[in-house]
Amino acid sequence: MSASVAAVLSELRVQLEAAGIEDPGADVELIVAHVLDVARGRVQALALLGSEIDDASLGRIRDLADERARRVPLQHLTGRAPFRGIELEVGPGVFVPRPETETVAQFAIDALRAVPDPEPLAVDLCTGSGAIALSLANEVPTARIRAVEKSPEAHAWAARNVARLGDGRVDLLLGDVADLDPEPGRPASAALAEALEPLVGRVHVLVSNPPYVPSGMVPRDPEVRDHDPALALYSGTDGLDLIRVISRAARRLVAPGGLLVLEHAEGQGRAIRELLAADGWRAAATHQDLTLRDRATTAIR
Repeated sequence: MSASVAAVLSELRVQLEAAGIEDPGADVELIVAHVLDVARGRVQALALLGSEIDDASLGRIRDLADERARRVPLQHLTGRAPFRGIELEVGPGVFVPRPETETVAQFAIDALRAVPDPEPLAVDLCTGSGAIALSLANEVPTARIRAVEKSPEAHAWAARNVARLGDGRVDLLLGDVADLDPEPGRPASAALAEALEPLVGRVHVLVSNPPYVPSGMVPRDPEVRDHDPALALYSGTDGLDLIRVISRAARRLVAPGGLLVLEHAEGQGRAIRELLAADGWRAAATHQDLTLRDRATTAIR
């Protein structure tokens, strides 16, 4: 039996609110928009116009709302995640990009735009879905980007996004960033090291949203705890194991005067600034996101 758009939005908003969803109204509108294949604004207009939803669509909407009430990420249900000016394909096996990472990407974008080279070069380590790399390509049309991802599952999602949005300027590599560690006695990954060797001393911006959750700190939100891959979350007892590796590896890749941009958790800024300074980076500074939480630290080669 069909139902009005307004009635469905009201019913399912109550369901998701009871399930603890932070913004149930927005999620319901996005679910309805996904099933009806219209924009969210059109759903709002249909509600005002008194439009009806047919039986088949209504069943699908309620099924997805039930999944969302079980705290399956909305992006897994729609298969889409907006990020800055692009829309990424996402699903199980890849970290869902967050709005706070858009602030991190901005530092890299601003730095690339200021590079006098006609084809500024950037590297995105731990690219996940390709969110940062593809934002750089989208917003700096002359830039060339190398993106690296360790997880085969996440790499597959990134490959789909790069094929659709990369404009032929994003090269995606499968490899473990930890294998780039130049620490004595640690073997480098031949394939990844060989692929990045031509970039040594030439990269204008190196950016990363690496795993940075301490291994003993389990995220509170079920969407993160139960659905984001552990490989994208945890990095040693203090959460900084991979950031230490990136600092050392980036020192080889980044050109003098080039910029390093790292996303991290609130409370990690001081420790990251200290380890960057110890590795020889200059002018390390920590920056807040739009919620006024420490979110990114930058440093100059």
